[in-house]
Amino acid sequence: KARMYFAKSKQLSMLRSVCSHISNLFDGVEKKFQYNMRLVYAHFPINANIVNGGKTVEIRNFLGEKIVRTVHMLPGVTIEKSASTKDELVLSGADIELTGRSAALIHQSCLVKDK
Repeated sequence: KARMYFAKSKQLSMLRSVCSHISNLFDGVEKKFQYNMRLVYAHFPINANIVNGGKTVEIRNFLGEKIVRTVHMLPGVTIEKSASTKDELVLSGADIELTGRSAALIHQSCLVKDK
């Protein structure tokens, strides 16, 4: 528990943010944070290959394109294919921010722009 006397509201909010970061770090070391992502397609089946020991994912055949989209995971985050569900990627890591940012990098690499 952390206290701050005679503090303004902005200082209290910063203290609360630091406390939540520390508690998230403890939770991540104990349980590991996990993001589940699905490959959703209508016509062109998207292929995702996990290379480099779960540190890199290659996305192929996105909208029928020949380009290979390569996304490197941030440090401490590993990616694997789900054994139970088809076309599902599972990202896991101890740091919730790095795990979420890695999921966002995969999402941003597959955005359809200027349609």
